[in-house]
Amino acid sequence: MTMLSKDILRGSLLLLVAALFISGCAGNSPSSQEKIQQALGLDTINSVDEYILGATDVIRVSVWRNEDLSITVPVRPDGKISVPLVGDVQATGRKPEELADDIESQLSTYIREPQVSIVVTSMGSHEFMDRVRVTGAVKSPLSVAHRAGMTVLDMYLSAGGGTTFAQPNEAMLYRPMNGEVVAIPVRLDDILKQGDIETNYPMRPGDILAVPERDF
Repeated sequence: MTMLSKDILRGSLLLLVAALFISGCAGNSPSSQEKIQQALGLDTINSVDEYILGATDVIRVSVWRNEDLSITVPVRPDGKISVPLVGDVQATGRKPEELADDIESQLSTYIREPQVSIVVTSMGSHEFMDRVRVTGAVKSPLSVAHRAGMTVLDMYLSAGGGTTFAQPNEAMLYRPMNGEVVAIPVRLDDILKQGDIETNYPMRPGDILAVPERDF
């Protein structure tokens, strides 16, 4: 299996876990308060605490005082990049600083005390994990790229609001955390009609906002 396939599979499995969790939650049961508080304490700007490079990412390799060795390249499907003088270097599965250290070590054969920095200019490998979604009894279910600062209300309104049979105050925010999915209650009606923004949580990459229908 190629590194690109592994990245896609990893994102697909994460979505599958969330979907199975949501479909199996009888009565939209929330997680424990301890789990909810842990999930709400996660960074809502980035999907990971430390970015791990993956296939289709584009990175800028800068070598101080050696502009001819500095390049912007995509991480290939085999997980490698090509660097002047050094050749192919494994990038997938490594942090940017780890890749920079490796390139520095190999360049030291050719130049004195090289200083290398890595900047990720396009996070292609996180295309699926860095999205947020709205499902259930909304007028236009959607999946969009995460943007820092977006909230559950932003997503709900972007989906056109609830259908005639929606139960906005019974909505759930499903958030992946440490290999599981945490169910966080969201009271969308209270936010919209009473101005109670206590549950207007910031969205985190990978979140799914689910709005249930009334039982008949």
